[in-house]
Amino acid sequence: MTEERPGHIPEFRPGHVPEFEDRWLLVAVAGALSFVAMLDMNIVNVALADISRGLHVSDATAQWAVLGYQLPVVALLLPVGRWLDGTGLRAALLTATGGFALCSALAAASPWAAWLIAARVAQGAFGALLFVLMPVLAIRSVRPGLRGRAMSVPATLGPLGAVTGPALGGLLLDQLGWRAVFLVKIPFCVLALAVAWRAMPRDGRPRRPDRRSLADAMLVGTGVAALLLALTLAPGTPSWLLLVIAAVPPLWWWLRGPGGRPVTDALRASGLFAAHGAVLALAAGFAAMHYVVALHLQRDDGISATGTGLTVLAFPLGMGLAGPVGGRLADRYGARPVAVTGAALTAAGLLLLVPLGDDWSPPEVALRLALAGIGMGLNGGPTQALVMGAAPPERAATVGSAVQLARSLGFTLGPALATAAWGLAGAGGDGVRAGLAAAGSESGAGAGPGDGVRAGLALAAAAACLAVPLLALPARRGRAPGPRHEKTTGAASAAR
Repeated sequence: MTEERPGHIPEFRPGHVPEFEDRWLLVAVAGALSFVAMLDMNIVNVALADISRGLHVSDATAQWAVLGYQLPVVALLLPVGRWLDGTGLRAALLTATGGFALCSALAAASPWAAWLIAARVAQGAFGALLFVLMPVLAIRSVRPGLRGRAMSVPATLGPLGAVTGPALGGLLLDQLGWRAVFLVKIPFCVLALAVAWRAMPRDGRPRRPDRRSLADAMLVGTGVAALLLALTLAPGTPSWLLLVIAAVPPLWWWLRGPGGRPVTDALRASGLFAAHGAVLALAAGFAAMHYVVALHLQRDDGISATGTGLTVLAFPLGMGLAGPVGGRLADRYGARPVAVTGAALTAAGLLLLVPLGDDWSPPEVALRLALAGIGMGLNGGPTQALVMGAAPPERAATVGSAVQLARSLGFTLGPALATAAWGLAGAGGDGVRAGLAAAGSESGAGAGPGDGVRAGLALAAAAACLAVPLLALPARRGRAPGPRHEKTTGAASAAR
């Protein structure tokens, strides 16, 4: 057995289980940073009106405080994953966390809108790096037999950050003003920096991106940014859908080129294309449900903002309680059956919302949301462990970035599709405006209850139901980009 340096995190090699100390402190760092990165996806939405007034700009300009972060996060995930597979984790983590905190401070200090948007775009680039780093850090910090528990930490805390963002943002906005929604993340980043500095071993200097990497980033960034803008802005102005056409050429060129082929090879080798589809479907169902329920309770049923917040809180509570349980079950019984069970419970909870009718009571809704939240908690960590455990070791960051891209697109696609379903089912223009208001785009008139609500919830439930067979499908492996590897322990065995 080779001698290992103190604090060294060895790379997992096929057929070999290294002996080293499990570093749960680093897993906690991965979870905390996952929470912060996802929190930033939603917390700024509630402050857009105040930003508009404070910086004396239009609502459309203020909206770029959100889009300026979301666009680089989604657009850079795949190029960042390819780059991380050849560079040191410690330096990358310290750079990403420090840059994220610095950009948060710059955004809070913004004297004008252009400054704010530039800071948010830079923060989104660092956020993309954080999103890809988190699952890789978690899976490399523990033995293979504990991957389910380790992956459940960032997989649970990340969505919890997305859910709690609006509530926390509203509290900060009322008490301290809009600049506080940017400052609140800095203490988490500073603490993560201190822990990572002491606990992570030095594993090499970061590799500088070459021209090929920069070209790949431009192609993927252009295509994914066009797609994201189309999904985000089309509910208010359908002509934005034309951007979907503009997204096709750069993404096609990238997929057919030297930058895209290693990504598709890694996904083919892992045999888990269907699992990525399940991640996207569950994220879309979750996002669609979240905005339809909150909108209907407050605007149509007359429930107060506090009552609505407490009702919707049932989902993250269920998810937070079930997340650690899902990780333990995955380590004991295998990741796939636990992930499928979680997706089925989520689908059941969303399906039970559809027949409630027009008059909802908060306890009825809360019980169904709690069931769906328990399902999401059981599903998150095992699904991450399933995918990451089946990834070729030299392509772990690439596969992790593909999972994060699927989840991010699902979070964006869900509200857009639910808004369209609401409008087509009879809510009309008010329903579309209300959907945009829920997404933070504009303030709109209240949408009428009835078929629109049921259509939006039916769409969310259908997306969650689709995830069940996708996760249950056995992995169909293709040829690996390198030597064929056998997975022998832990969550990786569930991918067979």
